Amino acid sequence: TLFFEFHGSEPEVAHQVKVVREIAASHGGQDFAWAHRPEDRSRLWQARHDIWWANKGLRPGAEGLPTDVCVPISELADQIEAAQQDVRAEGLIAPICGHVGDGNFHLCFMVDPSDAAEIARVKAAYARMIRRALAVGGTCTGEHGIGHGKVEFLREEAGGGFRVMQALRAALDPLGILNPGKVTGFF
Repeated sequence: TLFFEFHGSEPEVAHQVKVVREIAASHGGQDFAWAHRPEDRSRLWQARHDIWWANKGLRPGAEGLPTDVCVPISELADQIEAAQQDVRAEGLIAPICGHVGDGNFHLCFMVDPSDAAEIARVKAAYARMIRRALAVGGTCTGEHGIGHGKVEFLREEAGGGFRVMQALRAALDPLGILNPGKVTGFF
């Protein structure tokens, strides 16, 4: 499912809709739904907001591990395809959702938390996804932040700038009370 938001004057929006419909139809797209009123737009967007629950339904009892990277738009299709190939090769379940307009995409790995071998495969696939993003000038995170799991990738991405970030953080939060236990634990 693709969701589009069109902005501009009425003639501009009408032209954008026409072009998108034609492109979608030429690639087998169907069921183009259109909404003008805010309540109708909210109804359409509800499907996007329900993705987490749809993912959980794919593998009852599994835990979801949401991920993200952000890549240049010109690289997005190749990066998504490579991520899908990794998921298939590792025998995993990981639906993809993205913000195509800004190059940010997410895999949500559906994982059995008691299966160490599966968790290792997930971590390996996710690391490859991040490193591919970095290799094409992307970033290890477009939305979800660094937390604990991406510190090594932030260090790779930022290089010497990582120390500058540490110094700024220490200057602004000398007591470590802002978002405690996150990246600060690695300083």
